[in-house]
Amino acid sequence: MQQIEQEVRQFVVENFVRTAGDGQFSNTDSFLETGLIDSMGILNLVEFVRGQYAIQIEDEELVPEHWDSVRQVADFVQGKMSTVCD
Repeated sequence: MQQIEQEVRQFVVENFVRTAGDGQFSNTDSFLETGLIDSMGILNLVEFVRGQYAIQIEDEELVPEHWDSVRQVADFVQGKMSTVCD
């Protein structure tokens, strides 16, 4: 899961952190509460995850519990990937 966290974090930093040197957020910080990513940005993140990990994401899975931090995204992806492999 650490690799997934690193890849998600890199995507967030490259696409949403605007000022040099700012990227100082933890993997559990809320994207929405910190203002790092807005709702449109979450959709970009969802598309990245779909493409990067080749997983299906259902409409009912588009909830903040899965998409509001690096850790939540990584947990979601890990869960989806383990379901596919089972």
